[in-house]
Amino acid sequence: MIVTGLQRTSAEVASAMNLPPGAASTLVAHAHALDSRFPKVMAVLCAGDTDWRTVQIILTRTGLVGDLSILAALDTRLSAQVARWPSWSRKRVINAVDAAVRTLDPDAIRERETAEDKRHFDVIPAGDGTAKVDGVLDAEAAVIVDEKIAALADGVCSQDPRTLDQRRADAVAAMAQGTVLACRCPACTSAGAPTPAVDEGRGVQGVINVIAERSTVLGVGDKPGYLAGFGVVDAEVVRRMAERATLRVLTPPSVTPEQMKRYQPTAAVERFVRMRDLTCRFPGCDRPAQRCDLDHTIPFNHLDPSAGGYTTASNLKCLCRQHHRLKTFHDGWRDLQLPDGTIVWTSPTGRVYCTAPGGVELFPRLGSPACVEPTPRRRNPARERDRRIARRRENNRTLRPVNAARRRLHAARTHEIATRQDRNRRRRTALLMARHRRTTNPYTRWLNEPHQPETLPPHWRPPHQPDTPPF
Repeated sequence: MIVTGLQRTSAEVASAMNLPPGAASTLVAHAHALDSRFPKVMAVLCAGDTDWRTVQIILTRTGLVGDLSILAALDTRLSAQVARWPSWSRKRVINAVDAAVRTLDPDAIRERETAEDKRHFDVIPAGDGTAKVDGVLDAEAAVIVDEKIAALADGVCSQDPRTLDQRRADAVAAMAQGTVLACRCPACTSAGAPTPAVDEGRGVQGVINVIAERSTVLGVGDKPGYLAGFGVVDAEVVRRMAERATLRVLTPPSVTPEQMKRYQPTAAVERFVRMRDLTCRFPGCDRPAQRCDLDHTIPFNHLDPSAGGYTTASNLKCLCRQHHRLKTFHDGWRDLQLPDGTIVWTSPTGRVYCTAPGGVELFPRLGSPACVEPTPRRRNPARERDRRIARRRENNRTLRPVNAARRRLHAARTHEIATRQDRNRRRRTALLMARHRRTTNPYTRWLNEPHQPETLPPHWRPPHQPDTPPF
């Protein structure tokens, strides 16, 4: 397992700035790209002559440029222009950056291949072969939809080439069709790899969890509850969901000495830890506990379980897969779990952060997927990104002459139809004026030719000229 520099730095930034891991990774990646690819633009930003939004657009719209000389030329060109863009709209900045990229590196252009009474659900065509889905749902429905999409997106094997966002988008279609999401790795060998033909109509069942005081459920209190994966909900919503839910009293679980020495926690322990923590316990991370691993703060001793690292609520916490890997495979981060569930983190640079369990703050009396060891990541994000960029550049390079030929053919067909229509009109007028007598003028003998069809067959091509490219 390799923990990359991006992951280590992102963890530090996320903790220092209290950012979710995704936002921290994006910020670090942009900072690295700005420093290594656009030093002159960075100087303009540091001088206060442009804003971060404009710089982000530059970084994202030039992501496919890889040639260092082209990058240097872009850096010089954009740094001279960017100071004049503060009042420009986002679209205008995008157009300016794309124009510069198209001039210097055409292969890098990103061409077409982007309250309960107010509930709605709209599908809006985007005009580029995709559509934008926009809607407002009530909290319960939103969590169910999100859980089903997450379950479908996580159901493929680890070698699937799509990103998580792409899998979630594809999962919406699978959910609508009542199927599971098929894996797209070249030769999936996972046992039981789902295929729409085999799993037609099976779909995915959604489960939601709500924590609330007994008085709220019974209708004698109005303290709000907590909908896992969503947040705090008012008492009326809690009671409405409780009418058709399975109710269970949540108390600190007890475990036997034999259960403490097993790596897998009991169902009661797992349920309590997830409801106690609510989210990943790494500083700044807000991934819901239902999508996290359970991590042993004191590592479980597989060779001698009696030596420590017991599987109890006081030694377990929720960590998302990214931060679970970071802690397990990178020895720079240290954690200490206190009796009240507080985790004290020490970063590789010596900074200390404390995270309290979210459930305890909402419900003081407090104090999923099976917990398995995180497997080493066999995918290299940097190499995958380079391959994606190379594929897109090659696709752009292949499509550019094809699209240019299509545009030339379309223009030639349009010109030919317009010419035929003009000749037919002039022929009709001349014959009418000459009372349908044939002309003997050698320069206008085309008037004697029959009426030309004003539609072209699909296989029509213009006469080849020496200076015209082939169609």
